[in-house]
Amino acid sequence: MENMVTEHLFPNTYKDKTVLITGHTGFKGSWLALWLQKMGAKVIGYSLDAPTEPNHISLLQLDIVSIVGDIRDQKKLDATFQTYKPDIVFHLAAQPLVRYSYENPLETYETNVIGTLKVFEACRNYGTKAIVNITSDKCYDNQEQIWGYREDDPMGGYDPYSSSKGCSELLTASYRRSYFNLSDYNKTHETLLASCRAGNVIGGGDWADDRLIPDIIRAIEKKQTLTIRSPHATRPWQHVLEPLSGYLLVGEKLLKGEKECATSWNFGPDDEGTITVKEVVENVKNIWDKFEYKIIETSKTNKHEAHLLKLDCTKAKIKLGWKPVWNSQATFQKTIEWYKNFHEKNIIFTQQNLLHYISDAKIKEIIWAK
Repeated sequence: MENMVTEHLFPNTYKDKTVLITGHTGFKGSWLALWLQKMGAKVIGYSLDAPTEPNHISLLQLDIVSIVGDIRDQKKLDATFQTYKPDIVFHLAAQPLVRYSYENPLETYETNVIGTLKVFEACRNYGTKAIVNITSDKCYDNQEQIWGYREDDPMGGYDPYSSSKGCSELLTASYRRSYFNLSDYNKTHETLLASCRAGNVIGGGDWADDRLIPDIIRAIEKKQTLTIRSPHATRPWQHVLEPLSGYLLVGEKLLKGEKECATSWNFGPDDEGTITVKEVVENVKNIWDKFEYKIIETSKTNKHEAHLLKLDCTKAKIKLGWKPVWNSQATFQKTIEWYKNFHEKNIIFTQQNLLHYISDAKIKEIIWAK
């Protein structure tokens, strides 16, 4: 079943390609590494050590090249690029937490902005064909509007993390104009650069601090009451495989030389996936009723966090043919079942989730799965 489902995706673009993933030890990066390996890519991971114990990348036991390195280390980055000469880079490495960024702004900007700059320089110096820079929906100047942000809306960011992602997007646009200009493609350079923005992602294998689903899982494992601080905060929730399918679709287009795709892209759920924190908690309780929670009022001394943020993904749907595969019910079901199987049976359901996702995409005749 596995070979039958995974063959000819995107369509067979990644087979035998050398793909560098920065941040492969993180939640998104580990899922992406698995998917690329299943499609026959030669996966090179470059990242700090996995940030948690347990961690998804170790559980997967992937047969990939895994390099422990900091994206701020230009010498080590250059050595990696010189050795492996990647065809495409998916840049996911980042300091990803909002509240942590308030306490560690220098590390956040150094990693998310200067680290991205150093990755771009390595790509430029070693002739990488395609670059997909993964930022965040928080890169936008969020006015808490009720409609979704589009790719040409202003960059911004209230907190250091969000601001750093806005900076990363500005850096991407500058490099695209200055060094990877589309009018000079295949004349003075052969590199296409895109950026991708996604909302809150969930799925099995995430144990990061200060994220809702991992916090719920820890409450279950420790038999503690979960504390909810922003019950009415509204976010677009999607399974981790949804934006990854978008990143891979953009990467396919860039590798094929479709320069009109070297731009910015939003990947988020349909409107039914944009729900409050409290609704997420109730959805989880309906699937795995092993925890209790309490709501505390947010005080004025707490750090600012956005209460409403959603994306308009019309551009990706029309110009790429991308669309979500799973609705919110399937997303929460797959996610919580992953943790239940791991917690109660020590079974890793990642590959099964991936195969089911691809199979469902084929049934829906989604473009990358045809």
